[in-house]
Amino acid sequence: MSTRIHLDCGPCVLRPWRRGDEAALIRHANNRALWKNLRDRFPHPYTRADADGWVAHASSASGPPLNLAIEVEGEAAGSIGLIPGTDIERYSAEVGYWLGEAHWGKGIASAALASFSTWTFETLPFIRLFALPFATNLGSRRVLEKAGYSHEGTLRSHAVKDGQVLDMALYARLHPEGARAPALRAAP
Repeated sequence: MSTRIHLDCGPCVLRPWRRGDEAALIRHANNRALWKNLRDRFPHPYTRADADGWVAHASSASGPPLNLAIEVEGEAAGSIGLIPGTDIERYSAEVGYWLGEAHWGKGIASAALASFSTWTFETLPFIRLFALPFATNLGSRRVLEKAGYSHEGTLRSHAVKDGQVLDMALYARLHPEGARAPALRAAP
């Protein structure tokens, strides 16, 4: 199933990660300005070993992939994916994304996130998607709003990045059917 995913988002395509994406991944991911807006698990500098590891991890999933490449002009220029919740939060997932700086400000991330969120609700058993950008990351906050996410609040002094204590903004998008979502109708 994962190899057949091809979501045309207009200015980009969402598709599974595959061998051969490593050089483009390094070129776009090895950027301090990008790293400053992501979690620490995203490495900087971004090396060949990091790219090899990511592509192997992201392309090895069985079932629907939780991480897709954002392809722009024929090359992987970013990534979008989910971290599913567990236990009582099993129908929620955190969405994360990044796009190479050369493509910022062109509506690509908003188009990718909107399409990915719709696909997620149509394909996977989630009723809530949420994101936690740094409150100072106005670009990412605009991406979320354009993709139909609502600002639910601010988590004050919630993170430490690059030696700075930062607030995080909480954004969410709910399944269009809410409590009548297919995932809940089938739940035990």
